[in-house]
Amino acid sequence: MKTIAVLTSGGDAPGMNACIRAITRSALSKGIKVIGVKRGYSGLIDGEFVALTSRSVGNILHTGGTILKTSRCPEFLTKEGFNKALANIKKAKIDGLIVIGGDGSYRGALELAKAGVNVVAIPGTIDNDLHYTDYTLGFDTAVNTIVQLVNNVRDTSLAHDRISVIEVMGAYCGDIALNVGAATGADYIIVPEVKFEPKKLYDRLLQNTKNGKLCSIVILNEKVAGAGELATMIAKNTGLDVRPLVVAHIQRGGTPTADDRIMAVKFGAKAVELLVSGNSGQAIGIYADKVMSVPLDKAFENTRKFDMELYKMTQNLSF
Repeated sequence: MKTIAVLTSGGDAPGMNACIRAITRSALSKGIKVIGVKRGYSGLIDGEFVALTSRSVGNILHTGGTILKTSRCPEFLTKEGFNKALANIKKAKIDGLIVIGGDGSYRGALELAKAGVNVVAIPGTIDNDLHYTDYTLGFDTAVNTIVQLVNNVRDTSLAHDRISVIEVMGAYCGDIALNVGAATGADYIIVPEVKFEPKKLYDRLLQNTKNGKLCSIVILNEKVAGAGELATMIAKNTGLDVRPLVVAHIQRGGTPTADDRIMAVKFGAKAVELLVSGNSGQAIGIYADKVMSVPLDKAFENTRKFDMELYKMTQNLSF
């Protein structure tokens, strides 16, 4: 293992830079050369490589985004694009590749592994939707970013006796909405894992108003409905003053939390360790506070149970 490459793919997540730093310095400490691939799988196809040094990854531990840039690459799904990527890996004499990304990035990594490339994948996505691992890199930061925003929105909602519908990311995983709702004392949480029954929402908000609670917060997962659409429905069926808010990409950026930084350090060091020891084709994760790995093809098989206990607890406390 003389040369290791690293790329970030798909949606960016806070902690990716901290992970790039950990990978680079872990490899360099073992006398291994490190190549950064720009713009994810597109960079593999275009041969957009850059040498990473201890200095080039300095002062990035605390920054969001990714210094390697990222993208979604439909061309990689074609035979021609995939073969270009393989040729560039061989041409650059890359002995091992570390992919940081979410579900789509993992599927690309799995195809490279099947083609004989030594690959290790690190879960970098705010959605927390890779179910073999308890947490993904960036999730904690995204939740904390939204919590602060909800705190601010609550102030103005209280001033106007207003309902706020706040739409958050998460794809088809409700973990962001659930954790934000629990941390902010939201009055209603809407997630893909629990059937949404509008009447129950209307009744809850009307009961809150009857009880003298004139400001309510509704946290909405992006895949269930849109904030604007739901706000209009609530206003029409309750007569209450409602305002929608779509958090959008602000939840992707910002300084990573201490938890995400520490996880990034552990994940990056573990990835290098696996490649050096000849254990490629692995997906790194964390389970019961311990860093572990599973075969890449097994990373898609597990289905983590939604924390229904926390969901019910939060709903029961919102009155």
